[in-house]
Amino acid sequence: MSLISVGEIQAAAQRIRPYVLCTPLIPAPWGDRDRPLFLKPEGLQSVGAFKVRGAFNAIGRLDAATRARGVVAYSSGNHAQAVACAAARFGIVAHIVMPRETPQVKIEATRAHGAEVVLCEPGRREAVAAEVVERTGGVLIPPFDHPDVIAGQGTIGLEIAEDLPEVASVIVPVSGGGLASGIGTAIRALAPAATVFGAEPELAADTAASLAAGHRVDWSIEDRNRTIADGLRSQPSALTFAHLRQVLDGVITVSENEIRDAVREIALRANLVAEPSGAVALAAYRRGATPPGPTVVIVSGGNVELGMLAQILTG
Repeated sequence: MSLISVGEIQAAAQRIRPYVLCTPLIPAPWGDRDRPLFLKPEGLQSVGAFKVRGAFNAIGRLDAATRARGVVAYSSGNHAQAVACAAARFGIVAHIVMPRETPQVKIEATRAHGAEVVLCEPGRREAVAAEVVERTGGVLIPPFDHPDVIAGQGTIGLEIAEDLPEVASVIVPVSGGGLASGIGTAIRALAPAATVFGAEPELAADTAASLAAGHRVDWSIEDRNRTIADGLRSQPSALTFAHLRQVLDGVITVSENEIRDAVREIALRANLVAEPSGAVALAAYRRGATPPGPTVVIVSGGNVELGMLAQILTG
């Protein structure tokens, strides 16, 4: 299987530059002394999450005639908003398939970009999206299973290597695996001495199980839906799993309470809002399993319902 190259990620960085924020590395002086902590706050992006990078790269690579047909996506939220945002900027139609259990804040944010939202039952996203593609003639922009999406997410790794050449470890949330695949590819090429770890909820630890087994291990949607980290309920594709096997040094799994503690820590110590999925990497850092040296934690998104945030902060 053909894996993306750092050259493709560098090309993606040029393509998406007008549309995305080069997020800062925020020093966190309360981190461990032997593992200086830096936060990469992708919640500062216009849609509140890193997904905007892959969406703009994938749609930006389409020729004008293909793009004019419109786009279709399926997502639990952040990819939905990203594709809707990119479609609006390019002036094209977007149809977004979202599970009914998606937090309402993410559904409304997607509609606010002008997209048509199609709600579906759990486990039916891909099938319903295929039906929408057939009905509309739009182009499918998958949330992670596409080289252009992976390359777009990998631009985060370019920024880390440029801003912190001495980086020792990078911790990345893992769900479908596009983010970790892209960042890992960039870090392996530009900071080869650094380690790259995935972070995953214990209740949706299919990637950890798959890497341990040497092949993809299926977890039921009912099992994966147990975690509070609703953005981390997908499973790697054949494409992303092939990347993860090459670029990850391991996967650190964390409990639901550790995820909540990390959301609280980011809010109270860094003055940033992180959704549970976005805080998983910090929870993994707190496990202390990474080697000494400067450590970058990817805070992948901040789209959390206010009620849940309030409950976490006061719980």
